Amino acid sequence: MRQKLLYALSLGLCLALMASGLHAAEESREVWLLVDDRTSTLHVYRGNQEIERFSPVSLGRGGSKRLRLSGSRATPTGEFKINWINEDSRFHLFLGLDYPTLAHAREAHESGMLSEPEFYDYLTYYRRHGAPPQDTVLGGSIGIHGLGEADPNVHQRYHWTDGCVAVTNDQIEKLATLVRLGTKVIIR
Repeated sequence: MRQKLLYALSLGLCLALMASGLHAAEESREVWLLVDDRTSTLHVYRGNQEIERFSPVSLGRGGSKRLRLSGSRATPTGEFKINWINEDSRFHLFLGLDYPTLAHAREAHESGMLSEPEFYDYLTYYRRHGAPPQDTVLGGSIGIHGLGEADPNVHQRYHWTDGCVAVTNDQIEKLATLVRLGTKVIIR
């Protein structure tokens, strides 16, 4: 009886370790995005392998900044997740990011950009809704989108958005087939 119990425990432990290894292997094949402001490029990776590259991309007219203020037209940098998708956007398709993240809100609070009551309101909203509020002093409604009816020539030559990352309509359609809710996005 004791030997059967040890065998069952060993088997259970082996299965758990194998499942853990499979999960790690799945994560290494996850699709994630890297937006590089310096090269105006959006890279799509599966694990460590680049599977797509879109260039040029347009960012905010205000450049890129770690902490952006609402109305600054800057694109925030950091690590985000796609947490909503608007298929009926004036920009063709819109992949919304979870900006401002908790890390951004903490940093803004520590630097005095976000007051104590504003930080508390942020945390309360986040706990209730599972997503950040979009109306803080840090702004919101940041994402990756197509051009919609925007001028492709302007897109080729300038950063023109109010803080988002823009690609062409064809590129956003392709991108939408590769990502899902929860996809990691790094903007640097």
